[in-house]
Amino acid sequence: MTVQPAAKSLNEGWGEMGKTKNNRFLKYFPLLIEALRSTDPRAMGPAEAMAWIRAKVDVPADDLTRHILNGKQSIFENDVHWARFYLVKGGLIANSKRGFWGLTPEGRTSQLTPEETWNIYIRIRDANRPGASKSEEDVPAPADDNDEDESSNWFVGAVWDENQDQTPRFLADGIWENGYDEKFSDLVRRMKPGDRIAIKAGFVQKRNLPFDVGGKSVSVMRIKATGVIVENLNDGRRVKVAWDPSFPPRDWYFYTYRTTIVEADMETEYAGRLVDFTFQRKPQDYAWFLAQPYWSEKYGAPKIPVAGPLVEHVGTDDSELVEVEMEPTYTVDDIIADGCFFTRDELANILDRWRSKKNIVLQGPPGTGKTWLAKRLGFALVGSKDRETTRTRLRAVQFHPSLAYEDFVRGWRPDDDGRLSLVDGILMQAIEAAASEPDRPFVLVVEEINRGNPAQIFGEMLTLLEDTKRSPFEGIELAYRKAPGERVHVPKNLYVIGTMNIADRSLAIVDLALRRRFAFIDLEPRFGLAWRTWCTIRGLEEEILTEIETRINALNADIAVATSLGPQFRIGHSYVTPNSDEKILDGRAWFYAKVETEIGPLLDEYWYDSLEMAKAARAKLLAGLA
Repeated sequence: MTVQPAAKSLNEGWGEMGKTKNNRFLKYFPLLIEALRSTDPRAMGPAEAMAWIRAKVDVPADDLTRHILNGKQSIFENDVHWARFYLVKGGLIANSKRGFWGLTPEGRTSQLTPEETWNIYIRIRDANRPGASKSEEDVPAPADDNDEDESSNWFVGAVWDENQDQTPRFLADGIWENGYDEKFSDLVRRMKPGDRIAIKAGFVQKRNLPFDVGGKSVSVMRIKATGVIVENLNDGRRVKVAWDPSFPPRDWYFYTYRTTIVEADMETEYAGRLVDFTFQRKPQDYAWFLAQPYWSEKYGAPKIPVAGPLVEHVGTDDSELVEVEMEPTYTVDDIIADGCFFTRDELANILDRWRSKKNIVLQGPPGTGKTWLAKRLGFALVGSKDRETTRTRLRAVQFHPSLAYEDFVRGWRPDDDGRLSLVDGILMQAIEAAASEPDRPFVLVVEEINRGNPAQIFGEMLTLLEDTKRSPFEGIELAYRKAPGERVHVPKNLYVIGTMNIADRSLAIVDLALRRRFAFIDLEPRFGLAWRTWCTIRGLEEEILTEIETRINALNADIAVATSLGPQFRIGHSYVTPNSDEKILDGRAWFYAKVETEIGPLLDEYWYDSLEMAKAARAKLLAGLA
């Protein structure tokens, strides 16, 4: 960008100031005054002031990417803070209020010449000696007690209106706009002046990668523009932005955001690295990501090690980008089509409850399709049931009396060398996966959740599963730590669904701590129109269907009032429901076989102390079929 005339004359007039090495930040004195005057009387946040300056002059790329020693700020940011320090001491900038910078009455009227700038610097330097014998450029600028870095980092999409990229319009108009009427409006209202914002576009890439992962697809997020929010119009749609005109497109890999608006969670290292890459222009350390457990398992060791300096990489041109909300390929309608006899509204309500509570249990008598439904609800939550998606985003485990904390969470296991090493169980693996892709839902299915000892198997993780404790702030140390001070929390995008057979005599009463952290959904035997329609399509005639429904309902009525049994022992519909690809040629013979080999033995178990009752119940089911 061409330097503005005022800045150009300032650079040309340094004179004697060029003799000292402690003056790199002096050129920001008049620019900072001008920036704050441009919004007078409204104060300006630090990030907004820096964005204004970057829009006026060419800041050296090295100053934007390199950081001062032992400091969190880039050289440019530190220089601006030093300029502010001297101008506060010189009486031209007021002490910050609630993190905002503003001019004093003298500062509003001042016109700093190079000579006046030099005089302020010398006078304040000699009086305060900040930085002692070191030059100011080598140490962090003094912090103001009232400065608070509470700015957020937003990553937003810019493709809508029939997939037209709005980025050029946003940059030209100095805005960002939400393309939806109601969706995301709450997030837009949370944006505030001083927050940093980046336009991103997501896509998948296989070729022209800066590393080799064996030809596998890699999730990519192109950062197309960055800026600072200067005003929120509070309509849930639009914010005004000071865009950085010199920002070049940059590609970021692995940890990506796919939804239209995401606020980076700065308590995670993944997000911290992304923010540094985006707004500080740091390079991405590909090797670090490929060494993390989730990515290492997904891609294996890269065949060509990442070596040498990390360079900027843009693998495709903008014409290849597709930035749209990913439409789910598996929904509640697909669950019904697969053979579920719930209504669409009932399934939608279960999913809504799951999304809000994070953890649910499907409980009911045997044969009510708990495991079958749990997995399909998981498919619907992640939006797909293709093999690759379910392999990485839906995991399943079955509890049993021998399962322990060390198996499920983390424990010591012998490695290939015969030594013991700490190995993560399926829960920690699911946590790592969910944390690696934070805006995508991940599912853990726990079958027969009450067949083990939940308190023993979950350990301290039972507390972390609670929906109100899903944040890094609530993280705690595990019984087995891989590093000193390691703290673990459960991400908000990990959803747990369990199944519970409430008729199993071997099971103890469910731990009350488990009940507090899970919502329980009751499944009942489901006969009726949906069941009959499914069975008719697969060859069962109306007459035999009527007989089956009548006889099973009568049996369940007897079971429900039996002294030794109860409603939890009723026979579920799945015992008498054909598979999706099954074709029934003789309905009576099919039902007879079901009773003899599946329902009958179950009744013998129910009435093990009174087999005559079991035989009588079986006879009622089989009457007239032989």
